[in-house]
Amino acid sequence: MLFKEITILNKDFETEENMYVGVNGDTVEYIGKDKPAKDFGQEYDGKNRILMPGFYNAHAHSPMALMRGYGENLVLQDWLNTRIFPFEDKLNSNAVYWGTMLCMAESLRFGIVSSSDMYYFIPDMVQAVADSGAKSNISRSVANPMGMPFHQLPSIKEAEDSIRLYNGYADGRVIMDTSIHAEYTTNEETVRGLAAITKEHNLIMHVHASETKLEHEECKARHGGLTPVQYFNQCGLFDTKALAAHCVWCEGEDFDILKDKNVTVAINPISNLKLASGISNGPKMMKMGINVAIGTDSVSSNNSLNFLEEVKTFATIAKVRADDPTVITPKEALAAATRNGALGQGRVDCGVLQEGFKADLIALRTDVPNMHPIHNLTNNIVYAAAGSDIALTMVDGKILYKDGEYTTIDIEKTIFETEKATAEILKQL
Repeated sequence: MLFKEITILNKDFETEENMYVGVNGDTVEYIGKDKPAKDFGQEYDGKNRILMPGFYNAHAHSPMALMRGYGENLVLQDWLNTRIFPFEDKLNSNAVYWGTMLCMAESLRFGIVSSSDMYYFIPDMVQAVADSGAKSNISRSVANPMGMPFHQLPSIKEAEDSIRLYNGYADGRVIMDTSIHAEYTTNEETVRGLAAITKEHNLIMHVHASETKLEHEECKARHGGLTPVQYFNQCGLFDTKALAAHCVWCEGEDFDILKDKNVTVAINPISNLKLASGISNGPKMMKMGINVAIGTDSVSSNNSLNFLEEVKTFATIAKVRADDPTVITPKEALAAATRNGALGQGRVDCGVLQEGFKADLIALRTDVPNMHPIHNLTNNIVYAAAGSDIALTMVDGKILYKDGEYTTIDIEKTIFETEKATAEILKQL
């Protein structure tokens, strides 16, 4: 496919006008001012469009789409214990498949090409992602609140089976990670055991860390003053590639550990604001050179996957957190939304518009009132663009969403099946 005479957001997150971008198979093969001699097949008119890398959602729980709006105005622990956990106890394979598929449709609508997903019912999640054409790093979330022997945990068997069956599935679009749910839902044996499995298979560990002040302080009380990051590090959890979600209440040595261990931090601004968990210190982490990415968390705590909204919130609340309007430039925010997220997923050839990289691309409309006047187009993308401005989403060179239409998802059936599955669960509660 050839994008012709289109404005692009280049590898330096700067805009260039009237460019040609040729996609061959799953790869960006040509970027230049001149129309290439090679025939790339179908042409896309770039008038009033910006071509840029798609978004990489660094922290998600896709099947929780079934719980969108189900628990509101509750503190985190009440939200979990009175609404989320009872609903999740009634989940089944069919519900998880359609909940995941709904999230894939919403993701593609809002320019998300890949997600780091933590949940269970892994085969159903994998199948939904594969059917949708999107990408995902999927991990079987492991919790062990009762302290069962590690190798007797059903979740460990499912995690190991998933690694064997699905790592690299769907032409590499699906990557299996591992996941410790959190410090407060596991014991040390479980953390160390899964850390060893992660290291053995050279996988990425996905974990919640210091999301709330209560979680953070209770961990210190349980472990002789160690914060969640310090405790996980002592248990070897960061001796492999890792993705730590939230990190709102990190302090002191935590930041040095995250930096030294090359941990990617997934900041989830809207979810953390909605649950009043706090504001992560993104400016400090980015200044230290920590790889900071952006996540949505689940739509049950967000309540949408409107990623441009997430990017704008990420950039603006950082200024409040630092009491400094100069921190987090638009370029840094876009890097966090794209390249940093791709690196956090281990997708080293993704997340930037560059020759030789995967064609995970989105086209953004500029022929809308909110994108004018244009003093600086990069600034407009972060602070003025809306999710509804996304006209096209491409993954591995395949158009999956264009101008309101999906090429791989029957959106009417997906909505119907999601509503049906949700209603059946509610009848049991």
